[in-house]
Amino acid sequence: MTSFFKPFDASDIQTNVHNVHEQIPLTGSIVSGTYSRAYTQIDSNIKNFTHDMFQQVFDYPYLSSSANHIFDLTIGFAPDSVLSASSPTDDDEPQQESKINIYNTQAKILVGTDITGSILDFTEDGSNSDRRMRECFFINFARLLTKDEIQKGTFSLQMMTGGVCTTTSPKDVLLIQDLNMVTDYKTNSVAGEYGLLATSSAAAAAGDYVGHIYYQAGIAAISASIFDTPRGTHDTANYLGAGATGRPNFDNIHEMLTGSSISGACDAIRNRFYNVSFNNTTAVQSTIYWCRANHSEFNYSSNPTYLSGANGMSQIRVKSSPSDQPKTYITAVGGYDSNNELCWTAKTSVPIKKTNSSVAIIKVMINY
Repeated sequence: MTSFFKPFDASDIQTNVHNVHEQIPLTGSIVSGTYSRAYTQIDSNIKNFTHDMFQQVFDYPYLSSSANHIFDLTIGFAPDSVLSASSPTDDDEPQQESKINIYNTQAKILVGTDITGSILDFTEDGSNSDRRMRECFFINFARLLTKDEIQKGTFSLQMMTGGVCTTTSPKDVLLIQDLNMVTDYKTNSVAGEYGLLATSSAAAAAGDYVGHIYYQAGIAAISASIFDTPRGTHDTANYLGAGATGRPNFDNIHEMLTGSSISGACDAIRNRFYNVSFNNTTAVQSTIYWCRANHSEFNYSSNPTYLSGANGMSQIRVKSSPSDQPKTYITAVGGYDSNNELCWTAKTSVPIKKTNSSVAIIKVMINY
């Protein structure tokens, strides 16, 4: 034990932040029905709610204690979308008002409002252009997977956009990535930084953008136009749904968006997932304390065992003769607050010899 405390100088304390990344692969088979119950074709790892505003996807049957929440899935379209022409009370437009509200909510949270307070739409290139994404589906990844944020430039989503298909018989797999967004990411969002999602492997042109990935929020907003062939044509030959009993089938994406409940539309889109992958980011905070023992410091110990003999009045154990210089062996370092209360301790791997002719510098790193 020491007999006095030595305060840290400002130069003795250093703070750092470094990022740790983990790769997260999500196979489409888990998302689209690995855990289907026999005969009913109901996915036991998919949880729907009575409010029917979104559905939750788990990596295992959600009633199991081993299940982990992966993401939430929902759909929505803008008030000025061509899909909003019918009255919200029409029987052939189930939950139309809810779908509009979902789009407005997501847009307000992720895009923001203009100076008049009007909610801005999602746009393909992230600017105030006329290339608006008026019909979207939203993937809200669980914080368990994204941690502090999604690493820029690592997001990849593969969707099956062809005719009748399954994960074992995929058709027209479309690769969507946040290309070139390591440095070209956007910052004009109230939700933080986001990247543009493109379908081209080269430098993305205006028509290649199909969505946004919001890195800190962990949300992907994807234009429903990825299911059009070509995009924007409202193709009636594009058949959605796996065709299994209990799962909805639609001739095209617009029929699906307007002719189904939100959970039904999510089922159809979810069956088109082929693969999802990204790297998450965990920001590790570090404080480094440089503990310096100068030549004249910490050369004695107040530990009773430091002295030999009865009542601790004999010679110092580490001295062979009276002319020897005193020395100690440092085995631990302690950090104290302003009230001299112990806050942390650090053990050395081996005892460090300390004499009045040596200086000891011990680096203590605390991660949190």
